Amino acid sequence: MTTATNLSNDSQDSNYYQRGLELAEAGRYQEALTCIEQHLRTAPNDGQALNDAGVILHCLGRSGEAVDRLVQARNLQGSCAEIVWNLVEAYLAEGRANEAARLFDDMQWMGILNVDVLNRAANVFVNQNNNADAIETLLRSLQVAPQQEVLRPMIDVIRSKRPKIAFFCALDGEKKSFRDIYEFAKQRFPVQFFESRSADERPNEIALGPRSAGTQMYELMKWSDISWFEGCTDMVVEASKQPKVCKIIARPHEFEAEDNWVGQVQWENIDIMMVGSSFVKEALRRCVPDFDKRTRLVTIPNGIDLDTFKFIDRRRGKNLACVGNLNLRYNPMLLLQCMQKLHYIDREYKLFFAGTFQSSILEQYIRHIVRALELTEVVFFDGWQEDVNSWLQDKHYIICGSIAESQDMGLLEGMACGLKPVIHNFPGAGAILPCEFLFNISEEFCRQILSDMYEPARYRRFVEENYPLKNQLSKINDILTQLEEWQRQAQLGDGHPQSLWL
Repeated sequence: MTTATNLSNDSQDSNYYQRGLELAEAGRYQEALTCIEQHLRTAPNDGQALNDAGVILHCLGRSGEAVDRLVQARNLQGSCAEIVWNLVEAYLAEGRANEAARLFDDMQWMGILNVDVLNRAANVFVNQNNNADAIETLLRSLQVAPQQEVLRPMIDVIRSKRPKIAFFCALDGEKKSFRDIYEFAKQRFPVQFFESRSADERPNEIALGPRSAGTQMYELMKWSDISWFEGCTDMVVEASKQPKVCKIIARPHEFEAEDNWVGQVQWENIDIMMVGSSFVKEALRRCVPDFDKRTRLVTIPNGIDLDTFKFIDRRRGKNLACVGNLNLRYNPMLLLQCMQKLHYIDREYKLFFAGTFQSSILEQYIRHIVRALELTEVVFFDGWQEDVNSWLQDKHYIICGSIAESQDMGLLEGMACGLKPVIHNFPGAGAILPCEFLFNISEEFCRQILSDMYEPARYRRFVEENYPLKNQLSKINDILTQLEEWQRQAQLGDGHPQSLWL
């Protein structure tokens, strides 16, 4: 901790303050405190003196009182690195690591966050059996200084003490929106991954012996403390009918919200239903009117890893992009009709699709209608793109013709790169994206494309403010940590699970 070395004001009692600093430097802390307190009687809003009083109290072993003084000093002086540093030290001395951790973002912004503070905070959390915050703090410490190999076995030990999570996923489990969640959880919890098209098929990722996939699924559920079902709605139905052995989180894909499976689930056995938008939530409620009484429904929008998608402050151009697999839900037919109208107005515009056809009949029709509309020279099918960021670099508009979405990840990725969005008005679109970018008919589509309004920084900022990946993962981590606390209370017999949801 540090104190000031000069006078803080010119009042008649400033000699008390100066004398107090001199006594503190000499290690005569009790006498120093008396002088500083005398000064504060006539200058109660002297933030620097309050900071110095806090430091002296900390040196006297009275860190609880030091916190009070330092909080007062911070309220008066705002973002002062010296005060924030001293307050964190006092919090840690008092075992109040949670309050110290709330200041880590400020410390990082000020350039004073270091691994020593983080590791000491993590040690406090470990001693308090707070494994969730301990591992978060150690992971942050590794981000600051990745060479700390000594932390990795410590993280492994803490992770082994946390709830085991089994992830069940449909064959499209390689979707990036799920991979981000899976990788995030794998850093923090013991995990296993089970992939299968349905509960009646053999899994691809994990082999548990020559038994049916339904049996294998249930055995992995019994291994886990939390079972997470990503898509694979038939498996959710099957899991809900099994004897209760773990907590269950179901996260259906947005287009599955109104399918028949919803009415087949025994919702009392599903602990959390996670959806991406309020529109999907309402669709579920239409299918099961008493949904909220039978399970807990939470809305957590998907997020974009903004570090992955490079922003380019580009000028208007004539290359349109559509990112996503081509199926009836994604509605490429509408986009081709819009493109035909745009091509009639200006023959230099081009449309590029990044994604694979998911139906041979649809592919046959799409390729036929491209020829029939004389668009073969301006519409291109580039297939699945592993590096969407690079593929988008020479594009100028990101378009979407979907009839049902929660968030179109390709659309948000394009906006993150600075592309102007032009979006078919699917149900709930106005609650997810700015209405000014929506269109209903091809004439409106063309007006959006031909408009002089083009603001790449604004499109990026919209994603930064509304759909950053860190927000999504933070909310998911809160859910998993709540379930961890439920498990802890259940083991101790000192709490009821439902009390955690209040």
